[in-house]
Amino acid sequence: MQGLSIIMTRTFLIRALGALMLCLLTLPARAQEGEGALKNIPPKGIAVDELIQRFASKEKEFKLAREEYTWTQSVKVQTLEGNSVDGEYQQVFDVLFDDKGKRIELIKFAPQNTLSRIDMTKEDLDDIEKRMPFTMTIDDLPLYDVKYLGQQQEDELNCYVFDLNPKKIDKGQRYFEGRIWVDDHDFQIVKTYGKNVPDLVKAKKGEENLFPRFTTWREQIDGKYWFPTYTKVDDNLHYMMGDIHIRQVVKYENYRRFGSKTRILYEGQEIKGAEDQKNGDKEAK
Repeated sequence: MQGLSIIMTRTFLIRALGALMLCLLTLPARAQEGEGALKNIPPKGIAVDELIQRFASKEKEFKLAREEYTWTQSVKVQTLEGNSVDGEYQQVFDVLFDDKGKRIELIKFAPQNTLSRIDMTKEDLDDIEKRMPFTMTIDDLPLYDVKYLGQQQEDELNCYVFDLNPKKIDKGQRYFEGRIWVDDHDFQIVKTYGKNVPDLVKAKKGEENLFPRFTTWREQIDGKYWFPTYTKVDDNLHYMMGDIHIRQVVKYENYRRFGSKTRILYEGQEIKGAEDQKNGDKEAK
């Protein structure tokens, strides 16, 4: 009986060690990227409602400021079967202004779309353009329930953490649902995690337009505002016919403020008149 006891003890220890190793291997990726523990403590020297108003006001400033910038954006969407990529959509484009000061997108690279199990819908493209680089402005506040969760370290930043949920879903409208991290110094969003809702499903017609969870990180540009620079998706979409593993990366690079010192180039050629238009608008003000 003693030998059996030893065997059972060893078996228990091996299983316990295996379970511990599994836990270590499956820690959330965010915790391995410089994210500290979420602490349920109140904001420092400011009421929660005032904090929400303050960061939402700063977000509106940022949203307006970003409209004065140009940048290069790259998008890669992949579907996977096991560990193998079986379809890919890719595009690289410059977000610029034309000679009348109107926002335009000039495609630099767009290989053949090989996605076969999913489509890139209008909603997908709109999400990439408008909702993955999510802003929570003072104008958006009435649409959302905003819940303060506490404080958390993101690399070297101390952040206030909030969960956002749309108060209602109006037909034809899309919303963000998830979590944001707000820097406690600049009162701007520095990280976003969640998904865009609602999923669009018409079961009787067999139509499903599902949307993945994503994380968007921001970096400080020009020493003032925090701009989205990287969005990552690694999710399984649960279709009625089966799950589809999707990976996606969106990069926002080469931010440049649009003005007299900025030359807008496309394929090596300067777009004439754009600076004069912008400067003329400023002088008119």
